[in-house]
Amino acid sequence: KQTNKQNPYFTFFLLSMTSTVEDKSSLCSKFQDKRFWSAVKLLSNVLLWDGILQEDTVRDLGLSKLLNRYLLLNLLNTPPGPDNIEKCSKVVACLPERWFQDLKSGSTLSELRNFCQHLLQ
Repeated sequence: KQTNKQNPYFTFFLLSMTSTVEDKSSLCSKFQDKRFWSAVKLLSNVLLWDGILQEDTVRDLGLSKLLNRYLLLNLLNTPPGPDNIEKCSKVVACLPERWFQDLKSGSTLSELRNFCQHLLQ
């Protein structure tokens, strides 16, 4: 049985009340922020495998699992403003451009629909 220490892809996010996260000086907020940026780094590293591993595998792990399960939860609990914009920008910067080359204007990858809805709010 593999423990969390042995799993390099283990990501932990603490679920908490929005009021606790909004207080940037709280330990909970600082913890969540640190976990978010660690997960963004992991997302970036996972997406670097695009072109080496099958695209479906990279998209599943990076977008379906990491972005939609963990990062988006944090983004939805981050109040609108500069912090949220910075976080979203860093996530977008991780995405391989070639994934969007053949898309029609106004469309996106199916795994990015929820993230796009967040950006439009």
